[in-house]
Amino acid sequence: MLARLQAGLVFTALGAAVLWSAWAWQHGLGPAAWLAGLALALLPHAPLLALEFALLAWLGRDPRAPLASGGQLLRAWAGEVAVGLQVFGWRQPFAADREADVPGQPGRTGVLLLHGYVCNRGLWAPWLRRLRQAGVPCRALSMTPVFGRIETWVPQIEAAVAALQAETGRPPLLVGHSMGGLAIRAWLAAQPDAAAADARVAGVLTIGTPHQGTWTARLGLSANARQMRLGSPWLTALAAAETPARRARFTCFYGHADNIVFPATMAMLDGADNRHVPGAAHVQMVFEAPLLAEVLRRVAAPGPGSGLTN
Repeated sequence: MLARLQAGLVFTALGAAVLWSAWAWQHGLGPAAWLAGLALALLPHAPLLALEFALLAWLGRDPRAPLASGGQLLRAWAGEVAVGLQVFGWRQPFAADREADVPGQPGRTGVLLLHGYVCNRGLWAPWLRRLRQAGVPCRALSMTPVFGRIETWVPQIEAAVAALQAETGRPPLLVGHSMGGLAIRAWLAAQPDAAAADARVAGVLTIGTPHQGTWTARLGLSANARQMRLGSPWLTALAAAETPARRARFTCFYGHADNIVFPATMAMLDGADNRHVPGAAHVQMVFEAPLLAEVLRRVAAPGPGSGLTN
């Protein structure tokens, strides 16, 4: 459903560009005016992102996180425009299943990749290619329903975790972007035995996850958007159910240029390994080299005689 919706938006943008070009030609508009209108038709997300960054600059200050400079925010906006065109204009609507999962191998730690709000597994295409090259077993889900409650994703995560562990003989490493990190926490909270649940994962990495909610969630009307509002009852209950030992299994990447999750510290968890990613916007953060490098480091196969385990 999501891929079809986003494909429809792409075709609408292309149609608007054609109609604008025809109108501009008929009325003799100059090249500058034609290009400006064309850019607006083909990049409708650019002004929306600009508004998000303006809200970030206004409402996203937090003394516990480094303050992004105007130049960093401008570069992050440009980067997010470019990344958005790739992710929402091609990978998710037209190539979500182009990159296949990598089958498990006994003795290799697998990776489970979980996307966030209004996304699907196409988000992870570059990761899937790189993990395949490294011989790392991995799965990326397209979770449904798109606009339902976050905990409705729990059975899909359970099935994927169980399958990866059955194939490899090891608990997988879980990676969640944005709302995907909350889905991981919801899955862990749903397990009847907390200690046994924690033992089923090699660790959890979250990227721009609104662990404590986010200001922008008040603009969403769907059930999962309401759950991500600052101080929501759902987030409060989720946090109350977690132990310090579970939080210690998390590595949370957050950024002062995140245009969706702000203030930046809302993507941190008390007791977790919280790591700042400077100058990267919300979706752009997924493709910052240190994040994938950290995953590859954690699941690297031990060399002969190295004595390493993973």
